[in-house]
Amino acid sequence: MRKSFYSWLMTQRNPKSNAPVAILADLVFDDTTFPKHTNDFELISRYLEDQASFSFNLGQFDEIWEDYLAHQYVDKKESYRLF
Repeated sequence: MRKSFYSWLMTQRNPKSNAPVAILADLVFDDTTFPKHTNDFELISRYLEDQASFSFNLGQFDEIWEDYLAHQYVDKKESYRLF
């Protein structure tokens, strides 16, 4: 089962980093209305565009999403190796 985007993003938190993923993770951490239990790109993208209490470059979000998907693929491959 795929980790929610929020769960994965929280593993990327690093207040000392200027990396876009770390910045987004810190912003989302402080946003109490962020959709935490989904991995639906459209829902999260619309939220960031229309409802988030902060602004973030959506082009960077697209890149972060691709990284999230890549990590999900790697995690899935690793779980198959356990069997």
